[in-house]
Amino acid sequence: QVSNKVEINMGNKAPTPEEQMRESKRLINRAIRELDRERVHLQNEEKKIQMEIKTLARNGQINACKTLAKDLVRSRRYVTKFYEMRSKLQGVLLQLQTVKSTHSMSQALMNVTKSMKAFNKSINNEKLNKIMQEFMRENERMGMTEEMMGEAVDMALDAEGDLEASDQVVGQVLSELGVEISDQLEGGVPIAKAEPQKENNMSDLESRFQNLK
Repeated sequence: QVSNKVEINMGNKAPTPEEQMRESKRLINRAIRELDRERVHLQNEEKKIQMEIKTLARNGQINACKTLAKDLVRSRRYVTKFYEMRSKLQGVLLQLQTVKSTHSMSQALMNVTKSMKAFNKSINNEKLNKIMQEFMRENERMGMTEEMMGEAVDMALDAEGDLEASDQVVGQVLSELGVEISDQLEGGVPIAKAEPQKENNMSDLESRFQNLK
């Protein structure tokens, strides 16, 4: 009846696997609830039978006690069967859940495969190779530019170092020249005669300075 209702609601269309799965789980859960209800009813009857057996035993009615004892054993046997049936139904329910999970996984993989296939179709391999070649070429050009800039900076720094070194040499020459003039002055050499020598020394200094440049 439920399947017929589903088909009517779907416009006489066959139910989908998901709908069939939900309907099967609903029926199994209902059967488990019915088994639990019957089991509880039998367990309550067992308590009543036990009380009656105790009452009959006190009154000495042994044959009646034996008859009720048979009913008690039979009732306990049915309770055990109900437990077994409930366990089997739960196993079927778990199996249905596993099937549902497997189906969901397969659907997800199918969708992912379709997406990957569409993406791969949208990629132009020739265009991608061209882009990669241009990237490698520009990357190499950038490396060469960085290397040239590094060499220019190194040359500039080296030039500054040469200038500082030349200034130190000039300082040393001037210092030596000053020492010689002071020595000559202390030795009693006339200043007038020392001036041509000073001019010669200055010209020599200028030539040495030009050579350093």
